[in-house]
Amino acid sequence: MIDLSAILLAGGRARRLGGVAKPLQTVGGRSLLDIAVSAATRAGAYPIIAVGPEMPVVGTVRWTREDPAFGGPVAGIVAGFDAAMAAADTRPAWTLVLACDLPHAESAVPLLTAAAALVPSDVEAVCLGDATSRPQFLVGLFRTAPLGRQIERMPRRGRDAAVRDLVNDLAVTVVSDPGTAALSSDAAAALSFDVDTWEDLEAARRAGEDGNRE
Repeated sequence: MIDLSAILLAGGRARRLGGVAKPLQTVGGRSLLDIAVSAATRAGAYPIIAVGPEMPVVGTVRWTREDPAFGGPVAGIVAGFDAAMAAADTRPAWTLVLACDLPHAESAVPLLTAAAALVPSDVEAVCLGDATSRPQFLVGLFRTAPLGRQIERMPRRGRDAAVRDLVNDLAVTVVSDPGTAALSSDAAAALSFDVDTWEDLEAARRAGEDGNRE
């Protein structure tokens, strides 16, 4: 295991889902939030910071909120980072950043931690790639010190900033998504698949049912 803390982003508006609490939507009988917490816990993350309004969750997390609320994912990362650094006994080497809309987070995170244990010291982030190998920074591990320096440079504590503005200066390794091999038959099989719409949620549930039958 590597030494890491975790920031779980659970505070978006979920407009394409009609404003429901997306992290509480269930896949395979568990909420997306519980799946994210389980993924971070299995990786040995401490502390685990959930950014958003407090919600029911299985597992141990500390809650915080970006100020003002709904300031975007970078503002959430900034708030989560501050809370993690305040709660940690010592600064962890790595920080896991994970969106709470990933049905396959428990499979994605071990890929990241395995890669992070092997990369050279000049690599500052390890992120999962999508079907086009584009890095998905909200499924990523970041060396804590470089991430902290990037955060310090963000104006307005990251409010309404694009994620690329936070990570542009970091040296990133992209980990291939082994689930993309199934994209021709089922896009929801990709580990980077996230839930943005009701159609996505139903696809994730079907993929989970198919996997349980295998």
